[in-house]
Amino acid sequence: MNDHEKAAVAAFAALFGPPPEAPAAPAPPVDWDAVEEWLGLRLPADYKAIADVYGPLDIGERLWLHTPFASTARLFSYGGFVEEGRRDAPGVLPFGATRMSDTLYWDTTASDDPDQWPVVVHVRNLANAGKDPWLRPGTTLLPTLTGFVADGLRPALARSGLAGDDLSAWTPPPRRPEPTPAQRAALAGGGTGLDTLTALLPPPPTPRLGEQSWEWLYARLGTRLPTEYVRLMETYGAGEWCQWLRFRFPLGTGQYDLAPWAEWYGETYRGHRDDFPEFHPLAAWPEQGGLFAFADSIDGDQLCWLTAGDTPDDWPLIVVPRHARQGPPLTGTLTGTLLAWLRGELRTEGLPSLVHPHEDPLDVIDFEPYGEDGEDGEDGEEEAD
Repeated sequence: MNDHEKAAVAAFAALFGPPPEAPAAPAPPVDWDAVEEWLGLRLPADYKAIADVYGPLDIGERLWLHTPFASTARLFSYGGFVEEGRRDAPGVLPFGATRMSDTLYWDTTASDDPDQWPVVVHVRNLANAGKDPWLRPGTTLLPTLTGFVADGLRPALARSGLAGDDLSAWTPPPRRPEPTPAQRAALAGGGTGLDTLTALLPPPPTPRLGEQSWEWLYARLGTRLPTEYVRLMETYGAGEWCQWLRFRFPLGTGQYDLAPWAEWYGETYRGHRDDFPEFHPLAAWPEQGGLFAFADSIDGDQLCWLTAGDTPDDWPLIVVPRHARQGPPLTGTLTGTLLAWLRGELRTEGLPSLVHPHEDPLDVIDFEPYGEDGEDGEDGEEEAD
């Protein structure tokens, strides 16, 4: 540790005191060369020195100072935090957060010298109110923290509760592959079929559907399902599109797999319709022409068929949004709807825009298949209420 780094740690200690005492585990080692190579940027020296001595912190029970670490608690992902945070504006790099869901960033566009990067804060309440969400203290890390203390932040430290007890060194995840010419062509082109979708987002080598058969599913439901859906699932299997839209295991028997979920959701929707008919105006499967929920968002929006038509292939799609009034049916096919959404061409409640104006869509859109254990964020029953 050089003199500048020692001075930074001393200044931090003068402000907040020594590192939290036992039983907290010591700060995990950080391979800063690996972290910075993954980021494509050098980090401020004061931050690295403080992280080496203190590790991830909870400051004043209001502010988290995040550092690279791994933990068996799996309550925090440094890589996920950074990747998601960098999307909020060009050139921002997150390093902390508050209990009010504000995020602390460095503005890396302000200087080529990371030690001169000013802190900017994205304030959630301002964003929710439709105001400029960015607080710009105009100072680097330590002066900004000093200002927070002067404004009332309690200068008390604890090991971040997001870290758990068993800390270890963080290993950067693999880099996202560079987009191929075929992906660029599929993104820019007007194709709406499965060939275009697989060119844009290659499917997993082994799609996972569940332990039963399609004929078992049809017998349980009392109906076949649209051919396009079957082809899509046999190509991709169960999984999560862009960390938002979840397709359940169609041939599984678990509580959150397709048939049990569709049955539960239909019953739940009818109950809500009895209590709040103005917000739940539709019939629900197995009622004639009723909505059949087959995919949902992480926020509880439902992607459904309206089971009206001569055959299941005639069923139109509809989104049942959680936080908006019911809209009309969609006009496209399932695959075409997915493509329009991934390209940013679809505008409907429940399927929000994925990409900020400054982003390349191919840096963001993805498909994450579910594993053999069926882990898929199984909190859907609460989300749909």
